[in-house]
Amino acid sequence: MKLLLTSAGISNASIAAALVELLGKPVAQSRALFIPTAIYPIENGPDLSREVIRGALGDPFCELGWRSLGVLELTALPTIKRERWLPMIEGADALLVGGGDCQYLTYWMQQSGLAALLPSLLEKTVYVGLSAGSMIMTRWGTSYHGHCLPPETDKSLGLLDCALHPHLDYPGFADNTSAALELLAAGLPMPSYLIDDQSALKVRDGRVEVVSEGKWKLITP
Repeated sequence: MKLLLTSAGISNASIAAALVELLGKPVAQSRALFIPTAIYPIENGPDLSREVIRGALGDPFCELGWRSLGVLELTALPTIKRERWLPMIEGADALLVGGGDCQYLTYWMQQSGLAALLPSLLEKTVYVGLSAGSMIMTRWGTSYHGHCLPPETDKSLGLLDCALHPHLDYPGFADNTSAALELLAAGLPMPSYLIDDQSALKVRDGRVEVVSEGKWKLITP
């Protein structure tokens, strides 16, 4: 698998270089699909989705200068013939999976059929996560409860045997202070990566590497 799991997007030169390395070619020669699904349960989700696409919210993500950029809405896929959307996904060099609600995103990853495709798809396609889009690839996720899914619905896909806690020490996020996240991580049965918005995890063939120009910490139970 080829994963770039970010806290806030392609926020610095080191993370940008890691993306190019995983792609194996420049961003300008690469085709991307943006998956906004996770953001809908958040207040003003549709507006926030538009802001991410425009590059008006957070760090660069969709507006990096891709050769082409499409929007892939997971909630629509179950009502569309597989032969219509599968070639589009298989032809992408990168899947850009946005942030929001882990539980809602995980549910639609599974319901759409994309989750089952990821292990083979990510042999050549790069998965680029942002916040919740990164967290669901691990064994731990959260929920904003802005949806109607049953409480027992999965909150992550568990493809990596660790947890990821983004937005470390982000101003205004009281639950994301170093002390709060370290306490949370200490109670989990798997290793936890705490990363700020200048950090990311680069994963290739199961090997995890932290790429950072900021602050991060690994908590091992």
